[in-house]
Amino acid sequence: MEARYAIRKRQLLDACQVSPEIFEHVIPRLYSFMKPFVTIFQGQGGDQHAKTYVCGLLSNLERKNVESIAYRFDHSRLPLQAFIGWEEWDDEPLRLALRPQVKTHVGQGDGVLGFDPAGCPQSGRQAVGVARQWCGRLGKVDNCHVAMSLGYVSSKGHPLVDQRLFLPKEWTKDKARLDKAGVPKAYRAYRTRHQLALELLAKNGAGLPHGWMSGDDEMGRPYGFRRRLATLGERSLLAIPSNTARRDLETEPLE
Repeated sequence: MEARYAIRKRQLLDACQVSPEIFEHVIPRLYSFMKPFVTIFQGQGGDQHAKTYVCGLLSNLERKNVESIAYRFDHSRLPLQAFIGWEEWDDEPLRLALRPQVKTHVGQGDGVLGFDPAGCPQSGRQAVGVARQWCGRLGKVDNCHVAMSLGYVSSKGHPLVDQRLFLPKEWTKDKARLDKAGVPKAYRAYRTRHQLALELLAKNGAGLPHGWMSGDDEMGRPYGFRRRLATLGERSLLAIPSNTARRDLETEPLE
């Protein structure tokens, strides 16, 4: 740790209104939480890089990129950069390790599965999935990523469980662009955001006790999606746009 950060840390601890010793256990507790995940990398190097990167993301760095995180902890930039950006490793085992933890620690029979197409502002043709599309974070159409997120909510907590990156049609139709970005072939076919949500449900729903599903008006807009959830025996509470047409099925429609 750089001297200026060590000094600032001591100043913060001295200003605490709770015992400073409590904060000395934060990092060990974080490592304990991470243990089931970092062991998946099967190597001391991967283990340490994962810990360094997560600690960097949780730090007070203004710019949380690989370079600044590496230098924050007095590490060389290239090994961490290789681990994050160059080396191939499958994130699926990490997701599989997370689901049983969610079930064990926050799972309840009346839990709720929440779907949210979350947008993240981004630019550049080489950033996977970036296109001009609706970005909820900005409240307008702009260049961004959109990821279909699956969260779990109960009275015990509300963790994020899984995600799938949405690829617009302009991406799925451009093989050269997909190749250059390294998009796995299994994920290159175009899928609507609602199809991604159903895939997440099929993968995670049985492993997470729940009584309801929820989503915003984008999720509730298509009738087919709502009907599909009902067919699967899922109870859902989805918002729908205010201009959605409705009619009484027992009344003949007007000419």
